[in-house]
Amino acid sequence: MTDKSLYERLGGTYGIAAAVDVLVEKLFKNEIINQNPAVEDFHKHEANKPGYKVLVTTWSIEKTGGPKCYHGRDMLEAHKHLNISGDHFDVVGQIVFETLDGLGCPAAERDEFLGLLASYRDEVVSDA
Repeated sequence: MTDKSLYERLGGTYGIAAAVDVLVEKLFKNEIINQNPAVEDFHKHEANKPGYKVLVTTWSIEKTGGPKCYHGRDMLEAHKHLNISGDHFDVVGQIVFETLDGLGCPAAERDEFLGLLASYRDEVVSDA
């Protein structure tokens, strides 16, 4: 018997997309991460939200063992101009935790996904 991938355990495309839908709504409204002017500038444009949801969904699908479908930039390239602090990265992680927990995601899958997210910290957080 083969172990199921994190992608499968998160509910596949539909489960991940549903979680990302809730997550992105929270991120776009978060006062702490919107203290970063570059992030706030992106978030203030509602037209950015649907495309961002697609990128986060496809990234999450691919990185959790689902089909290869992410066509965005790598994490370093996608975030270097945003000057994201370690504190703001941690806030995003907390919002991901709260979102998955609030949607009833089992702790093991939630924690595995958070570990995956944490593995990209050095690519997302700015040295500046």
